[in-house]
Amino acid sequence: MAAQFSPFQLFGMKPAFEIDETRLEAAYQAAMMKVHPDRFADRSAAERRVAEQWSARINEAHETLKNPVQRASWLCESAGFPIGAETNTAMPMDFLMKQMQWREALEAAEGNPEAITAIRQSTEAEKADIIAGLARNIDEEKNWAGAVDLTRRLMFVNRFLEEVERVEKK
Repeated sequence: MAAQFSPFQLFGMKPAFEIDETRLEAAYQAAMMKVHPDRFADRSAAERRVAEQWSARINEAHETLKNPVQRASWLCESAGFPIGAETNTAMPMDFLMKQMQWREALEAAEGNPEAITAIRQSTEAEKADIIAGLARNIDEEKNWAGAVDLTRRLMFVNRFLEEVERVEKK
């Protein structure tokens, strides 16, 4: 595998699923201060362009590390286990059944704020379990196949929570 840019390295962090968000934010702010456009306003066009490129790279790295799906995906892929979300849509039967039950419950709950809140809470609990599983699979066990599965589940849960939010706003 060709060497790739590490968002962890950019912020001086060890590659891991569980991260210190306070440390990430401090490292992000420090990095952005070095390339802030105001610092390069009186510089040459080339220097301003390089600062803009670094700013974009820093923002991208920050987003990757802040977002659990992106962070897990990056870690899995850098270990040689691509998520393949665009090409592999297979999911275990138990999770497919759970998805169907959630969707049916959400459809039935439309117009009932208490029922929608209960669905959100249940789904948020599932999300917390998946995130804990990702930390265990990636950081402790190095179970990349399990991490890939959990990352794909988290992608679905996040999309479903967006759907719940849309229903809540109706």
